[in-house]
Amino acid sequence: MSGADHSAGTPSEASTHVRDPGLQPERTLLAWRRTTLSCTVAALLAGKQALHGGASTLGLTAAGLSLLLWLAFMTVAHRRMRALASPRPDLMRRTTALGAVACTVGLAVFAVAVVR
Repeated sequence: MSGADHSAGTPSEASTHVRDPGLQPERTLLAWRRTTLSCTVAALLAGKQALHGGASTLGLTAAGLSLLLWLAFMTVAHRRMRALASPRPDLMRRTTALGAVACTVGLAVFAVAVVR
């Protein structure tokens, strides 16, 4: 026996060990930024398409609603990115996730409406 026990797998030591999140929060933050950029481009293209070649009532309504969805998504994303900036970010709430999904699906639906 060497006299020095290097086993760090005891329950008391493992529970006091501070978790190092590594780069995962930074990768998630970058993913949120890419998604907000994609939503911005989609909203701008929807507005351009709605105004190009004579605007219809349906096109303008869809473009206006996509703008509102874009603003809602930006709010959700901004709150999440601020939360990720903390040393130990909280888990995303279910309502935040559902809000982001609803905005994304809504933008896709309005994009289809504008193209038609």
